[in-house]
Amino acid sequence: MTEQDDRDVDEALALVGKEAPTVPLPASPQGHRAVPWAEARARAERTGRAAQLAARRAPLDRILGQVLAEPLTALTDLPSFDTSAMDGWAVAGPGPWRIEVDGGVLAGHSAPAPLADGEAVRIATGARIPPGSTAVIRTEHARTEHARTEHARTDHGAMSLHGQLLHARRQVVHGQDIRPRGQECRSGDQLLQTGALVTPAVLGLAAAAGYDELLTVPRPRVEVLILGDELLVEGLPHDGLIRDALGPMIGPWLRALGADVLSTRRLGDDADALHRAVTTSGADLIVTTGGTAAGPVDHVHPILRKAGAELVVDGVAVRPGHPMLLARLTGTRHLVGLPGNPLAAVSGLLTLAEPLLRTRSGRPAMEAYAAPVREEVQGHPYDTRLVPVVHRVEEIVPLHFNGPAMLRGMAAADGLAVVPPGGARAGQHLEILDLPWAGECFT
Repeated sequence: MTEQDDRDVDEALALVGKEAPTVPLPASPQGHRAVPWAEARARAERTGRAAQLAARRAPLDRILGQVLAEPLTALTDLPSFDTSAMDGWAVAGPGPWRIEVDGGVLAGHSAPAPLADGEAVRIATGARIPPGSTAVIRTEHARTEHARTEHARTDHGAMSLHGQLLHARRQVVHGQDIRPRGQECRSGDQLLQTGALVTPAVLGLAAAAGYDELLTVPRPRVEVLILGDELLVEGLPHDGLIRDALGPMIGPWLRALGADVLSTRRLGDDADALHRAVTTSGADLIVTTGGTAAGPVDHVHPILRKAGAELVVDGVAVRPGHPMLLARLTGTRHLVGLPGNPLAAVSGLLTLAEPLLRTRSGRPAMEAYAAPVREEVQGHPYDTRLVPVVHRVEEIVPLHFNGPAMLRGMAAADGLAVVPPGGARAGQHLEILDLPWAGECFT
């Protein structure tokens, strides 16, 4: 099958859900030796797993977005002592309660004096509960009144005791608004499993549980190389030049996939510059855009041969994006070559870069799922197709504007549907690749 045959087929399939012109298809796939799509992803996973980055301990303020390399186990009870859940009054026994006028329990202070039955003391949220307390009454659920007690006699003679009484505006339940020690966890409890992503909430939990640092797998360091003399970085297209859509997109997409992007550099079609960049980069992964085919300025393959790289994947039976590749440079350094067309590059990101980065950083795979497609989807004769879709109630809807050079459909998509060779009929369940920012999975 020639490159012109490929273009004819892709043009015929450019609009999903619309009538496509009938075009002659090649009689056989002779010469079509690209790696099947599922096998390409499996190879990328195995490659990343073999090169997984070494775990290291680092302070909490440096590990956001990394993955736990060991379970997170509580180092203390949470809370570590009985605390007040509200601003209000700690009370002991049945009311009304005599208020210790000069008393008051604040958060962060030492152990308060115990309360006897019938006593109350002002208390702040997070403060330690005085021994003997049976409940906390919220400020808005209480009222006070002045009271004069009976005379009390001491060895020094008679004296009058003046104070206040506390009344509850609603029924008081034993233990209300008291957070008992160990309510959230006990020391030694496992809070999170190995492989959990360190989110802002995880940082807060780790700090509360007593940690100053955690053992995590670092995010892979990635450098992006944008190839092509025809690309503009600003302004409108003119004189055969087009705007670079990949430079603004690839870095943020890789960050969403768990990478630390060191830089995005534009090299044009300079073979020497590409060779220097590939052989001198300190990144764990280099991602190139364009130059993976066999045209006069497609320098990626020659540069990889010159650098002594090993091709792990050289072409994938998927549309768009079949010229993508994965190469091992030296040791644990790799290169993912993305096609130059924007949607084809997205296909390469999700086919090769995502599984490679995920396994290198120790992230677990997202749970696979399928969903029924609303309408028939045209298929390639023997390649997998990745089609942008949106979720609608209990089905997925293919989006138009899904040609290899188009991003209009992708910009509105929730994910990509994996369409098998030959296409899919209405109602058929298709595997879905969710986008890293698409929110909850469709079920």
